[in-house]
Amino acid sequence: MDPSQNPNIVHATTIISVRRGGHVAVAGDGQVTLGHTVMKGNARKVRRLGREGQVLAGFAGAAADAFTLFELFEAKLDK
Repeated sequence: MDPSQNPNIVHATTIISVRRGGHVAVAGDGQVTLGHTVMKGNARKVRRLGREGQVLAGFAGAAADAFTLFELFEAKLDK
């Protein structure tokens, strides 16, 4: 069977956020894939941004695009 047709294979990044009262929790999976190959199993997809780390951001999708967006967003926060 073609791996892309297997319903038991996960094909997505998970980023979840929960806010309750004055607290927020953000979490994401750590798997980075290239096609059907796992390239890394412990990536940090949720990061603290800004001078004091007061902004939480999570990414999914192409890693290069995500890191570029993190850098641009952090540069804006530092202004």
